[in-house]
Amino acid sequence: MRNKYVAHRWLDRVARGVYRRPAPKPPSDAGHETLRWQPVVISLQMLLGYPFTVGGRTALDLQGFAHYLSSGRHREIHLYGTGKPPGWAFKLNFETRFVFHNAKKLFKNEASRPNWKKAASDSGSDLLQCGYMRQPWGQWEWPLTMSSPERAILELMDEVPQRETFHQADVLMEGLRNLSPRRLHTLLVGCRSVKVKRLFLWFAERHQHAWLKKLDRKDIDLGHGKRMLVRGGKLDPAFNITVPESIDAGG
Repeated sequence: MRNKYVAHRWLDRVARGVYRRPAPKPPSDAGHETLRWQPVVISLQMLLGYPFTVGGRTALDLQGFAHYLSSGRHREIHLYGTGKPPGWAFKLNFETRFVFHNAKKLFKNEASRPNWKKAASDSGSDLLQCGYMRQPWGQWEWPLTMSSPERAILELMDEVPQRETFHQADVLMEGLRNLSPRRLHTLLVGCRSVKVKRLFLWFAERHQHAWLKKLDRKDIDLGHGKRMLVRGGKLDPAFNITVPESIDAGG
């Protein structure tokens, strides 16, 4: 039956055992159609109910914050969630690849995060309170759920310095002039990673954005002891983390 559907172009086969409905094509794209990652993620979220959201660098990029950075990591689509992603998500022939992260390692209470299939009617304000937002995608404006800038920058800090450099994080933080102190407080209180919280606040103080003065820090647990983030760096006495001697040259 599936072969018949494929033969009649009622279904497209995108990988072994994975099919999709043919997407509508503008006249200029007739005869040429590439597989995009966005419909796959929207299907995971809204049709299949997988609790994965676009996060980290990918979410910041989609919201216009990372367009001036190097494009090497743009081939990775970062998804954050709980549970195991479906095996077919790794079979798709993309120019990009999915990188799945366990959100429970970074934030508390992730086991109770919304199921996007059931939460399709959530208002934008309700989502933002949880650190998420929706962005319409494509000609049908399907809702793509992603981390808000406040959540996404914390997710990215978790990747420093292994997958993201101090310089890249610094450039991103410089552009985040309009973060919400209230959402930041909620996320920082719920963040499990002492490293992420210290590093975020170190960058925040470096750039002295207006929202930093309004951020309530009294309930944010920064732990105890030193954290070595880079070998051969210097120790910042305020946050007890080692940082590069200079991060302006791409370090």
